[in-house]
Amino acid sequence: MIDSLTPTHAIDDVVVLFAGDSGDGMQLTGSQFTLATAHARNDLATLPDFPAEIRAPAGTLYGVSGFQLHFGSSAVLTPGDEVDLLVAMNPAALKVHLPRVRAGGAVLVNTNAFGARDLSLAGYDVSPLDDGTLDGYERHDVELTRLTHEALSESELSKQEIDRAKNMFALGLALWMYTRPIEPARSWIAQKFAAVPEIRDANRRALDKGYHYGDISESFVARYEVAPAALPPGTYRAITGNAALALGLVAAAQKSGLDLFYGTYPITPASDLLHALAKYKAYGVKTFQAEDEIAAVGSAIGASFGGAIGVTATSGPGMALKGEFIGLATMVELPLVVVDVQRAGPSTGMPTKTEQSDLLMALYGRNGDAPTPVLAPKTPGECFLAAFHAVRIALEYMTPVVLLSDGYLGNGSEPWLLPDADALPDIKVSFAALETAALDDGAFLPYVRDPETLARGWATPGTAGLEHRIGGIEKDARTGGVSYDPENHQRMTETRAEKVARIADAFPDLEVEGDAEGDVLVVGWGSTYGALKKAVASARADGLAVGHVHLRWLNPLPPGLGGVLGRFEHVLVPELNGGQLVHVLRDRFLVPARGLSKVQGIPFTAREVEAAIVDLTRDA
Repeated sequence: MIDSLTPTHAIDDVVVLFAGDSGDGMQLTGSQFTLATAHARNDLATLPDFPAEIRAPAGTLYGVSGFQLHFGSSAVLTPGDEVDLLVAMNPAALKVHLPRVRAGGAVLVNTNAFGARDLSLAGYDVSPLDDGTLDGYERHDVELTRLTHEALSESELSKQEIDRAKNMFALGLALWMYTRPIEPARSWIAQKFAAVPEIRDANRRALDKGYHYGDISESFVARYEVAPAALPPGTYRAITGNAALALGLVAAAQKSGLDLFYGTYPITPASDLLHALAKYKAYGVKTFQAEDEIAAVGSAIGASFGGAIGVTATSGPGMALKGEFIGLATMVELPLVVVDVQRAGPSTGMPTKTEQSDLLMALYGRNGDAPTPVLAPKTPGECFLAAFHAVRIALEYMTPVVLLSDGYLGNGSEPWLLPDADALPDIKVSFAALETAALDDGAFLPYVRDPETLARGWATPGTAGLEHRIGGIEKDARTGGVSYDPENHQRMTETRAEKVARIADAFPDLEVEGDAEGDVLVVGWGSTYGALKKAVASARADGLAVGHVHLRWLNPLPPGLGGVLGRFEHVLVPELNGGQLVHVLRDRFLVPARGLSKVQGIPFTAREVEAAIVDLTRDA
């Protein structure tokens, strides 16, 4: 590429938001911008935001699709509280997202999309380009549609096909504005459209024309450069939470030496996990798309009964349907991993929006006393370890395990340092054998337990001499036969609970970030981590004594949590739900914890959490 003659200014970080119709390719544009940013070695966090409809009516507010990316030369914890550059492909995108742009921020609009009909669909009586709406912003009017058609005037593609390439023009221009490398996008285009040379060449030409447009336009007096971040040395890749979950599951299967069976039913935002796992057939992964959620979890339990790692994944509505079978896995004590990529509810709710509202269902959403280990990753990259440990716990303790991800983690991405596979802990699996099994007059005793973990023996079907009864009716504590004895049921119920409680014996010491005691302890879980960490750092910089505990395990809770809670005057629990963990903490530890709830389908901003911390100290 020819060096730019436009002056370049160095900045520490920037937030870019691409927005347009769901058919404008904004997710693709954002993904390619993210890839270029990863190649530039910046730290980053993304927030894809798209409508639930497969193809919402073009030009409408509820059809807007957006992709937000925050990247910087130092640690990036959130997708950004405010947007520095909004690329708005139409009036609806401008109307939906302009409130997120900071004062003085840049707005790039596709002026060709601001016709009378476009304005009407977006609810504008007067064009925002003419009525002062954009006063106070750095405004860039670009005829993206016309320029794309001009760039492809010699192409034999149809008008509609040429229209689709305007996102590549916008991508090229954004790459130029922030001195991102263009080669990753060019390589992707070459690979993606290798079989259709006309489409390949058109998209590459539009990309290149967009990249060069900044130098010839008088609208851009400067471009910006963000230095590489000082990340720990190693090999990185930009990874989404769903992709990390898949890799974690496969890694656990390899460490255990077992096949992985994944039974699922498509549901947003968990469907990408099926797409990812289907690529690993060579590693003993078997994927099965069932006819419904109940069949999906049932097939996974069947796989576990047969000696494989049974995994299923879903979102909130599917968790409700899987509840009875999770109870069955609890009763028969078979390993099962249930991944819940949470979304806004109840019922169908807002399928493409994020939420943390399934915690209480994960903890208590089964009939009878059916305690289940529950853990939650805090970043997209940490989804790898969460999946790995979910499998490990399920196998070592012979229990179902629930892993709570969410739409923000599942679809969001960050730089991920590839782990050393040899450094991952071994997962020891020992199937019951006739020579070592507990027997009574030659009869197998399937519920004789390991003295440390309380796990029962795992006897696979067809093992001579180890035939035993399986099913949801209560079992005798030794023989595994059907038992209605009151004392036996009491004993088995308490044993299953104790087995889950013992998982905490191996937990590391609870980590408190920030102050170890003082004014406010912020307690969080899951995807709120980045916003909470940033808010706590800001509050401490202002002189408050604030600590931060982020819980990976929600059941069992880590030892020592009660003591940490008691060292602070106030406890604040921010959650993307109506207040669920806060109720658990009040119940378990009798502390007057204060909840901070947000149920808007979008993550917390650090500013919201910091304001709540300050308000809590003022209330005192």
